[in-house]
Parts: sequence; structure tokens; C-alpha cells
Amino acid sequence: MNLGILFFLILFGGWAAGRLTQRIKLPAVLGMVLVGVAIGYFFGNNLPASLNESSNFLKTLALIIILLKAGLGISRSTLNRAGLSALLMTFIPCIFEGAALTVILNYLFGFDWAVAGLTGFMLAAVSPAVVVPSMLELQSKGYGQKNAVPTIVLAGASVDDVFAITFFSVCMGLATAEESISIGSALLAIPVSIITGLLPGIIVGLFLAWLFKRSKMPVVEKVLILLTVAVAMVEIGEMIESAALLGVMTVGFLLLERAESSAVELSGQFGKIWFFAQILLFVLIGLSVNIEVALGAGFTGLMAIAGGLVFRSIGVLIATQFSSLSFKERIFCVIAYCPKATVQAALGGAALAAGLPEGELILALAVLAIVFTAPMGLIGINVFGTKLLSRDY
Repeated sequence: MNLGILFFLILFGGWAAGRLTQRIKLPAVLGMVLVGVAIGYFFGNNLPASLNESSNFLKTLALIIILLKAGLGISRSTLNRAGLSALLMTFIPCIFEGAALTVILNYLFGFDWAVAGLTGFMLAAVSPAVVVPSMLELQSKGYGQKNAVPTIVLAGASVDDVFAITFFSVCMGLATAEESISIGSALLAIPVSIITGLLPGIIVGLFLAWLFKRSKMPVVEKVLILLTVAVAMVEIGEMIESAALLGVMTVGFLLLERAESSAVELSGQFGKIWFFAQILLFVLIGLSVNIEVALGAGFTGLMAIAGGLVFRSIGVLIATQFSSLSFKERIFCVIAYCPKATVQAALGGAALAAGLPEGELILALAVLAIVFTAPMGLIGINVFGTKLLSRDY
């Protein structure tokens, strides 16, 4: 299959499937994911080799676009209302799920503790690619605004992955015996990653706010500058292992604080770009799913993933215990924190590539987590978001 035909299948097929799933009262992105799964299943052996090289970048680019839009919509007053809960949601659910899965995988599959740990924290990462667009849609319709429920989930999901990936990396180092990493070093790596992600975001955000306020450049040029700078931040962040995506959201937040008129213009433009970017993102996520591999994990794998979600849910309830959220809003946060996709797609094959004997099973568990939780989470957010959250204007 040539690249032109694949481009047509991804964009037109993703758009058509999204419209179809909307007609039956399901989220459009679910249809896009399913198109990706279908393309991978029927044409997997005939896909162009260049797709593998560009797929990760395209997914990252789409994620940058939606995180910029998210940052451009979070005001200081909204963040203040989110308060302590937003902070606790960044790490408590992830640590609860990752730790529980480490024990569960050790028991059910006989993984040693390092392998169980890397698998557990890989599976524990929530997917900003699924969660952020859903929260922005609810936010735009006025749901949960009084207690800043979408903002709590947005803020938590953007940092949750930092903890998951850090502990995954530590356990991978232990499992492959490349290096000996202490728990103290692991804990230190987390604030270092957050700080080195935030600082560039603050510097870039302040500079762009100053530039956009004093310049009369067209909005399309502002979009170009913001997007290319954000991509550079993420690429550099990956090299130094910082929480670069958090920095990207910070840029948007500071633009809204310091250059509000430009931020409003930019938010509208990124909303239009997101129409195309979301199709690419979710179809490519679907393409990374191998149904046959997922079936290899079997019912036992599904039990492990479900067990991890139970402990994640407990973590969410604890994180929101002392907030002003109602019980219904806290239950919605539990549902919104279920979807997994991007980290599992990116890291699922890492153990196999590193030569670990359990690598194939770990990949199967990653794929099964995407197949099980992404549609379930999307449907849950779509169905219960309007039922559990009040509409505040």
C-alpha cells in the first residue's frame, strides 16, 4: 500500500467512522480507534515502512496540539479551585495502581519483582491523548465547572505519566541489569523531571506572552511559532528525560495569564487544527493495536488489568477525599482516569526489544490494556460525564 492510499484511509476513514459512532451516541474517537485497528488487521503486512518512522512523531504532534489547547483554557482562578486534589491526582492513583499491579503480576504470571514492576507501571499510566480531549469537550459545554472537575483531571493526567514512566525506567534498569538504581534515586528523578519540564515552559511562556503582546503579527504566524517551539521543547525534553508535556501546558497557561487576547485567538485556531490532529492520533493508536497479540494475554491478563483499575479507583477516591467535589463528581473522576493508550503503545514493546524473556507477554498485556480500557473509558466519560457532572455556566 502506498502512502497516499494510507493517508486517505486514515483521514477519511477516521472522519467517517467518527461521524458514524456519533450517530449511535458513542464518542467519535472510538470510531477512529476502531478504524486504526481494522487497517492494522487487514493491511498490517502491506503498510509502508515510512509509517513506523513517522507514526511516533505524528502522535506526539497531535498530543502537543491538544495540550496547548488545554493550557490555553486553564485560568489561574480555575486552577485555584482545583487546589490540592489536582496535585494529589498526579501521583496517588498511579502509585496505587502500579504497586498493586506489581504484586498481582508477580502472583499471576510469576514475574520477578523488577519485571512485574516495569510491567505494572507501564500499565498504570493514564492516557492524556484520550482523557484531555474528552475533558476539554465537557469543559466547553459547561459541565463540572463549579468545582473545576475537568481541570482536576486535566492537571492530574498531564503529570501521572511522569511517575509511571520514571518507575518503569527504574524497573527496566533493574530487570536488564544495566544499572543499579536505588529507590532514593527513583524518587529524586521525579521532581527533577517535573522541574526540568516546568522551567522551560515558564521561560518560553513568558517570552511568547511578551512577544505576542508587542507584536502585530497575524494569528497564523503566532500558531506557527507556538507549535514549532512546543515541538522543540518536547524533543529536547525526551533527550534529557524531563516532563516536557507539562511544560507545553504551562506555556498555554502563561499565555492566557499574560496575553489573554492572543491566547483566545490561538485557542480557536488550535481547536481547528485539532479536528485533523485527533483523527491522526486515534487512528494511529488503533494501528498500534495487534488483536492477536492481545488475545495472547488471555483472561488472566484481563483480570490483572481489572485488578489494577480497582486500586487506581481507590487512589482517585483518596486523592479527592478532602476536596469540595460531590460523591458523583468523585465517581466521574474514577471513570475519567481509566483510559490507557499512548504510553502503553510507546512502551509495550520495550521489554521485548531489550531481550527480556517475558517481553512478548508484556507486549500482549499492553495491547490488551488499550483494547479494554480505551473504549471503556471513552464510553464511560461520554455517557456519565453529562449524568454525574452538573452543568455550570
